[in-house]
Amino acid sequence: MLKPRILITGGAGFLGSHLCDRFIKEGLHVIAMDNLITGELKNIQHLFHLEDFEFYHHDVSKFVHVPGNLSYILHFASPASPIDYLKIPIQTLKVSSLGTHNLLGLARAKKARILVASTSEVYGDPIVHPQVEEYYGNVNPVGPRGVYDEAKRFQEAITMAYHTYHNVETRIIRIFNTYGPRMRLNDGRVLPAFIGQALRGEDLTVFGDGGQTRSFCYVDDLIEGIYRLLMSDYPSPVNIGNPDEITILDFAKEIIKLTGTKQKIIFKDFPKDDPKQRQPDITKARKLLGWEPKVSRAEGLKITYEYFKTLSQDELYQRDHKNFDAYVK
Repeated sequence: MLKPRILITGGAGFLGSHLCDRFIKEGLHVIAMDNLITGELKNIQHLFHLEDFEFYHHDVSKFVHVPGNLSYILHFASPASPIDYLKIPIQTLKVSSLGTHNLLGLARAKKARILVASTSEVYGDPIVHPQVEEYYGNVNPVGPRGVYDEAKRFQEAITMAYHTYHNVETRIIRIFNTYGPRMRLNDGRVLPAFIGQALRGEDLTVFGDGGQTRSFCYVDDLIEGIYRLLMSDYPSPVNIGNPDEITILDFAKEIIKLTGTKQKIIFKDFPKDDPKQRQPDITKARKLLGWEPKVSRAEGLKITYEYFKTLSQDELYQRDHKNFDAYVK
C-alpha cells in the first residue's frame, strides 16, 4: 500500500522543518518546498538521505506542480518576522495571495486536504483581549505591517471561498508567538533578539515602556496542535498558542536571568502599529482538538538557549543573512 504523501511549503523554515520531522515520524512521504528566501537547508539536511523525503526548490507564488497523488498540503511558506516582510513586502503579499491560490488549486486537483498557516497578526493591535477567533481584528491595511497582516487575512478569505464553493477540505490555524530550536537568531522577533543580544554582550532593547504583552508557545506544542487540527474535521480558524501572558519588560528580565549576563535593558521608541497585547483564547483548541500547551516557558527557553549557544560566531554576528535583492522582482 502506498504511503500518504504530504506537501509542506516553507519546509526549510523554522516551523516547516519541524513539520517535516513530525510527518516523517507519522509514516508519511514528505515533500518539502521552499524558495529559501528565509528558509535554511541546514534545517532539513538530516532528512535528505531518507527515501520518504523530497525537496523542491520552488517559489509557490508561481505555478505549483507536484507529480503523483497528494493526501495533504501544509502551506507554511511566508516571511514571518517584521525584519523580513518589511524588506520584501511584495513577496510577502504574493506568497499568501498568489501562493495560496496556487496551492488551493493544487489541493482541489489532487483532492487533498489543505491546512494554511495564518497568524495572530490578523487581529492587528487588538481591542479585544484575549483574542477569540470571532474577533475581526484592528488592522491598519496601509501601515508598514499591513503587507503581512492583510496578506494573511486574504489568505483566510480565499481558503474559506475554496471550501465553500469548491468543497475543498480546508483547515486554518492562527499561530501565536512560537519559539524553539531552528529559529533564526537575526529574524527580528523578540525572543531570538533578546537571546542574541545577550550572547553578543549587548544591552537588551525594549520598545516603549515594555508594558506590551506576548504569549510564547514552544514549538513542539505548536506542531502537535497543527497535527491535530489537520486531522480534525473543523474548517474555520483555530487559535493555537500558549495563553501564559508576560510583559516584554518582564520577559527581558527572564532572559537576563536565564543567560546569566549583566547587560542593561535600554528603551527605544515604540514601532508603528506594533500590537500592545497578544494572548490567545484557546477554548476552541481545547474543546475541538483536546489540545493545550504542555511545555512551560522556563523549560522551553532553556532548550532554546542551549540551541542558540551552539551557533558559530559567524551565525551569531551575521545580522542580514540573505541577499534579498536577488529575490526582488
